[in-house]
Parts: sequence; structure tokens; C-alpha cells
Amino acid sequence: MDAYALLLAATLNAGTVLAIAALGLLINEKAGIVNLGAEGIMLCAAIAGFATVVNTGNDWAGFAAGMAAGAVLAAIFGWLVIWLNTNQYATGLALSLFGVGFSAFVGIGYVQSKLPERPQFNWLGLGDIPVIGPALFRHHPLVYGAMLLAAGLIWFLYRTRGGLVLRSVGESPQSAHALGYNVRRIRLLAVVVGGALCGLAGAYLSVIYTPLWVEGMVAGKGWIALALTTFATWRPARVLLGAYLFGGVTMLQFHLQGQGVQVPSQFLTMLPYLATIVVLALISRNPTWIRVNMPASLGKPFHSGG
Repeated sequence: MDAYALLLAATLNAGTVLAIAALGLLINEKAGIVNLGAEGIMLCAAIAGFATVVNTGNDWAGFAAGMAAGAVLAAIFGWLVIWLNTNQYATGLALSLFGVGFSAFVGIGYVQSKLPERPQFNWLGLGDIPVIGPALFRHHPLVYGAMLLAAGLIWFLYRTRGGLVLRSVGESPQSAHALGYNVRRIRLLAVVVGGALCGLAGAYLSVIYTPLWVEGMVAGKGWIALALTTFATWRPARVLLGAYLFGGVTMLQFHLQGQGVQVPSQFLTMLPYLATIVVLALISRNPTWIRVNMPASLGKPFHSGG
């Protein structure tokens, strides 16, 4: 039972990285913008957050630095695709490649660096409860913050005027423009907020999840987060559940290895990516279901005169 409790705890921890990043990308896509640069943004934010904590000893300063790095890169991406109407897919790929190279260059001096001792959490003493405590009540605050973020996003998108405006910009930017809304500014704001959340996910990865810096340490999580938005059909609650599902698959490889299961380690390592491909393939069998939930203007440029 203790082994399963640790597996559940590791699943929540791993899923938090994917959940925060995927919820940020969801905000982008609800506004009609596809950002394929999540991988690069997370890498740059990871080194920004890690370097900040190494030099200040403050985890929250590291999270702020990661969010700032993500917001700046997203703002540049937004300016290119929203004001200059560059191709969203090509620009996103370029941003991803830039982030991989830039983070590797900046992080050379931090490869051997160590963070201060990590804090231990035991919320209200509930972490001492057998099995349940270690599984649910010894996590970093951001693990619970990801759940609150999903709940808050549900409320914002479907219960507030701002959420309605955001969704209208993603569905029909021409109609939103005709009603007097500044479509470009709304899209840019959505892109910046989404980039900041991707940055927070990257900083969490290097500061809490694996408290170290290694070149390329995001290891495809940005792409998995991007796939999660489609897997969840652009619904925040499904994004959260999908993140924990993929987080569980990621942790399952270590659990199986610990149990002595005789499976090649290379196969276990590829499980999260294999699961992503299988899920997307299954969803793609019903294109109508995807079109019903997908923002109508997703990936399409907006021309105010059109």
C-alpha cells in the first residue's frame, strides 16, 4: 500500500507540470492562437527559475522569474503572429528551437549547481495519516494550486463576461471586432498569460520536481501539454484529468522498474509519448467531435478589415 501511495503522490507531482502548462496553452487556444513554442518557453523558464533560486535561495522568486521569462517570450511570439501575421505554426516551432538552444547556452554554468535544502510539507498534520497522508497531503502548494487554477479557469471561461469575450474572440474574431472589442489586444493578453503559465510550469520542473538543471530537461513535456488540449477537447477539467493520466504513465515506468518487472527500460521510458500518440490517434477517429469543441478560428490570422 505504501508503494501505491508513493505512486499516487508522484503522479500528482508529475501531472502538475503538465497541468499548469496545458492550462496556459488552453487560454491561448481559446483566443484562437496556437503556440507550438511551449517546449522552448518551458526550457527558458526552467533555467531562469533555477538560476534565480541558486542566487537568491527563494523558490517563489524563482517561480516569478520563470513566469516573467515565459511572458516575455510569449509576448514576442504574440507580436509576430498577431500584429505581423506571421504563420503561427512556423513561428511557434522557431520559438521552440530558440528556447532549446538559448537555455542550453545560458545554463552551461548551472549544470553542477545545487539548490538550498528543499522544504518538506505536512498540511495540518494530515500527512501522517497512513497511506492517504503521503499520497495527498505532503505536496508543494503549487500541486494544489494547479487544481485551483483549473477550477478558476472553468469559472472564468463559463461564468464571467471576460471569459465570454475570450471565447468569442476564438470563435468569431470578426464578430467580436464588430461589437467593439480589440481582438488583437485580447489575443496578445491571452498569449502572455498562457506563456506565463508555461513559464511557471518550467520553473516548477527545475526547482521542485527535479531540483537541478540539465540541458533539455523538459524532455517533450511541452509537446505533451500541447497534445493535452486536444485530448481534453479544450475543457479545463479534462485537461487536469489528462495531465494526471499522463503523469501516472510517466511514473509507472519507475514503479514497474522498482517492482522488478522485466521490461526493457527503453520501452518504459517511451510510455508517456506512446500514450500521447495512441490517445491522439483514437480522438482523431472522430473529426466531428473535435470540430464541435475546437475554437472555430484556431490558428487563423485576424485582419481587422476582413
